Amino acid sequence: MSAEKAPALITPRTLSGFRDYLPAVMLAREEVLRRAREVYRSYGFTPIDTPACESLDVLLGKGGDESDKRIFVVRMVESKKEEMGLRFDLTVPFARFSAQYINELGTPFKRYAMGPVWRGERPGQGRYREFWQCDFDTIGTTSNAADIEAALVINDLFTALQFDRFEIRINNRMVLNGLLESLAIADKADPVLRALDKLLKIGRDKVAEEMVREAAVTPEQANRVLMMTDLTGPSEQLLTDLEAWFGGANEKAAAGIRSLRELLTVAKAAGVPDGRIKIDLSICRGLAYYTGTIYETFLTDLPGIGSVCSGGRYDNLASKYTKQVLPGVGASLGVDRLIAAMEELKHPLLTGATTPAQVLVVNFDAARLGDYQRIARALRAAGVSVEVFPDAKKVGVQLGYAEKRGFKLAVIAGPAEFEQGVWKVKDLAKREEKTIVESEVVGAVQSAVG
Repeated sequence: MSAEKAPALITPRTLSGFRDYLPAVMLAREEVLRRAREVYRSYGFTPIDTPACESLDVLLGKGGDESDKRIFVVRMVESKKEEMGLRFDLTVPFARFSAQYINELGTPFKRYAMGPVWRGERPGQGRYREFWQCDFDTIGTTSNAADIEAALVINDLFTALQFDRFEIRINNRMVLNGLLESLAIADKADPVLRALDKLLKIGRDKVAEEMVREAAVTPEQANRVLMMTDLTGPSEQLLTDLEAWFGGANEKAAAGIRSLRELLTVAKAAGVPDGRIKIDLSICRGLAYYTGTIYETFLTDLPGIGSVCSGGRYDNLASKYTKQVLPGVGASLGVDRLIAAMEELKHPLLTGATTPAQVLVVNFDAARLGDYQRIARALRAAGVSVEVFPDAKKVGVQLGYAEKRGFKLAVIAGPAEFEQGVWKVKDLAKREEKTIVESEVVGAVQSAVG
């Protein structure tokens, strides 16, 4: 009788466009989320969550044709009756959520949400098919104050994430729509702006070609759109140039210019550094639901990775689900793209540590495990994160483990220390060791780890 053949091993692999997070990077990602949460809460945004899956009719037609093509469709194996899709952002589910619960929540309603989204995009640097977004939104008001606050939140968010070289580039869809009206191509706004949104990626000439091909505009009309987006200079001067460009003939554009000017004025009065917020007339945001102020955030030292925090005003999105008027504005931090940038820039939040614990209690003597757990629990009660090594191996082996994983301190006691009622506290980075009586160990460790 022949031996049964062993099943073939499945090759462990990660799908293209997806990534695994090892501990060092995952710890940094959790710290990014923690700091974002603190900033959002400091402005009064409250947490909500929505399912990963939505009915397809909730998702389709909300971000435009290009967005629809990138939706992952989900079907249960045993049933094909329900058509579902994975959310491609957190804004469309929020619009559905608001329409469903707004009578209970009241307006204005300010929320933040964090979670994965999925898009069938071509993978690239910092671009994945599954990625985390970290959103904040205000719904139920058309006040420009909410748009201004969004820019302030983005500024405080990146400051909290220890970036000081970044730009928040803003524009207003009313300016762009006013331009299209003046060129008699307002009915072709979606394909024109989708093409314009690719300006940084494919360049001016190819954008013009796509506008002619996909939007059926004339080369002259495409060039006229790009001529306005070519305007550069200090933000205040740009607004003056825009007013001259339109000559007061288009009220929609004039309203967009007024909103941008007020945003700059208030941000300056609020103490945002000069030059941090800049008018960029080429910014348009490709998703079809934006109607007013739009934002894209770039890292000065790595602009090629693209915008790491984007958003804008969407006054009509919830109207797909309710007759109630629910205008909104908000932005989304692209966590995975930001992490990719942080890795390339060797950002200080990427410390290299692969443990969240600050202290390792060395297991010198297996018979003393109860004492090691006792001191560990005392430290944890004082707010210090502690790991007790599980095996009574050589001290050098345990200290090597601690150094490799990024512990700050090691706490050690053997027979001699127990006899004297003391513990040794070793600073692993400085390679300095102190002997401390047990009653003072907690205070000494707290001080050392900050």
